[in-house]
Amino acid sequence: MPPATAPRASVSVPVRGPLPSTEDLAATQTSYDTVAGSYAALLEDELDARPVDRGLLAAFAETATTAGLGPVGDLGCGPGRVTGHLASLGVDAFGVDLSPGMVAEARRRHPDLRFEVGSILDLDLPDGYLGGALLWYSTVHTPPAQLPEVFAEVHRVLAPGAPLITAFKVGDRQVHLQHAYGHNLSLQVYWTPMELVTDLLDQAGLVIDARMVCEPAPHEKQPQGYVMAHRPA
Repeated sequence: MPPATAPRASVSVPVRGPLPSTEDLAATQTSYDTVAGSYAALLEDELDARPVDRGLLAAFAETATTAGLGPVGDLGCGPGRVTGHLASLGVDAFGVDLSPGMVAEARRRHPDLRFEVGSILDLDLPDGYLGGALLWYSTVHTPPAQLPEVFAEVHRVLAPGAPLITAFKVGDRQVHLQHAYGHNLSLQVYWTPMELVTDLLDQAGLVIDARMVCEPAPHEKQPQGYVMAHRPA
């Protein structure tokens, strides 16, 4: 039996800003449809140069496979590169993404895995279905005011005892991108304080197991954050 710990104090970090409009969501979907091929090609081997990311994903994969509570959902999977990596570690993984273009790219690159179009705000999954959930930079286009809704939905679809890992940009700002990956687009990008993410996960009923902030790599401008958590049994 693990030692008792004092409950974590709630961090008073305001969740401010408007919720996205239907037009915002449509712009995000259209933008990723536009860049799907270029994005997939550019980031295909990114994990090869990120040993910390690979280590965290390995820890998550071991936790999920040891628990054996069901399939693992890569929620916001993009072209499926991390889904494929998890599968190579023995995880029964599948992907969900808002962008049909990204899903088509994922299916082409990983024909042996399952990918579906869907939103992390309204997953077409039964309660308690997932034996693990991955939000790998999946919330960087989600306004902080909507993160409680995202984390509540993840809590709903996780089986009791199942793990979650999330990666995100650490900070407190937003940027509107109009050109990226060689294409014109329209994307809102959000940097989120670590304290806000952990507090909202806690408020959603998830137990924090670990948190880490990595300093920016040479090509990055802000730190990267990672949190591992689980739905209590």
